[in-house]
Amino acid sequence: MKTQRADFRNRYGALLGGRLDLPDAGEPVAYAVFAHCFGCTKNLKTMGYLDRALTEAGVAVLRFDFTGLGDSEGEFSDTSFTSNVSDVVSAAEHLAQNYQAPRLLIGHSFGGAAVIQAAREIPSATAVVTIAAPSEFSHLSKTIVSQAPEIEQTGEAEVMLAGRRFHIKKQFVDDLQQRSMAEVVGSLRLPLLTLHAPEDDIVPMAAAERIFEMARQPKSLVALDRADHLLLEQEDSEYAGRIIACWFGRYLS
Repeated sequence: MKTQRADFRNRYGALLGGRLDLPDAGEPVAYAVFAHCFGCTKNLKTMGYLDRALTEAGVAVLRFDFTGLGDSEGEFSDTSFTSNVSDVVSAAEHLAQNYQAPRLLIGHSFGGAAVIQAAREIPSATAVVTIAAPSEFSHLSKTIVSQAPEIEQTGEAEVMLAGRRFHIKKQFVDDLQQRSMAEVVGSLRLPLLTLHAPEDDIVPMAAAERIFEMARQPKSLVALDRADHLLLEQEDSEYAGRIIACWFGRYLS
């Protein structure tokens, strides 16, 4: 696949680091936005492997770093689920203004919840894909508060999540507590593909089953047997990419 820089500004004026993966030959048949997992960046090798499978099917993919992560400006501690959703919408607007409006939205883990919510504000979207996405926000908010109960009094704290240390403000927790995945998923009016690994030890497979249960038809659920939460093995992420490409093909016309 071919790759080019595709930085853009979000609604708050911060420059977000973007990367556009394109087919080796010919014009893309469609464009997609890919939102990474919590605390990750667009350079996670999983995204590269998965994008390769999509570009081979003719789908161009814009992956980007959320505010305060990777190559993006801003402070991560000032972000929230709401700001993540806004960043996804900004990415879609960048494609619409400079290339072609995206028809596919893909989100990994926490990014999966973000793209489902963002779909409301992206009229060009015709399909949504989640990978290892949570079915509720309370798990993350409870994890943060249990690790750093002082956040309720001080308004901020250092928290260890997924092996990394993050500076989190209470606004992040408050935003999560005000959200309902049942409402977010139930309001989706687009075809949904949910991918999840049965052996995921970070977000259990039950989350995918719950999302599938909450979603409207048409919907699909695929188990990524033997994969881990991050799909770090090349064969697992490329397999997921081929599934997405094949499934999305039904919604191209």
